[in-house]
Amino acid sequence: MEPADSPSPATQALQREPIYRLKADFFKLLGHPARVRILELLQDGERTVGDLQQELGLDSGGTSQHLGAMRRQGILESRRQGTSVFYRVRDPRISQLLVIARQILSSQLAETQEMLGSLVDEPPARP
Repeated sequence: MEPADSPSPATQALQREPIYRLKADFFKLLGHPARVRILELLQDGERTVGDLQQELGLDSGGTSQHLGAMRRQGILESRRQGTSVFYRVRDPRISQLLVIARQILSSQLAETQEMLGSLVDEPPARP
């Protein structure tokens, strides 16, 4: 019999997995545009599956697959109220991650625009 304070088998498996693999799996899960959009839509609070489906323009099966994958990974939580299922982001740091990603991408875009602008401003080379 295991002591009450020993980790569960799932926790033990996670502890054996190198952190870089866990991070890669986490980012792989976020590697789909629909999943990123779902997280953006949930930044302001929980939404029903129907609301998310309408915003995403996906069928119910596609929306449910994305929501289920993120719920299984522990990124989202759900609750049922009558016939509706509501989803919310489990950890508010996910929103911070999306903001940081936007900042990184904006910075890269600004650098690229600056580089392209300097190319346009250069005088033509003389033969």
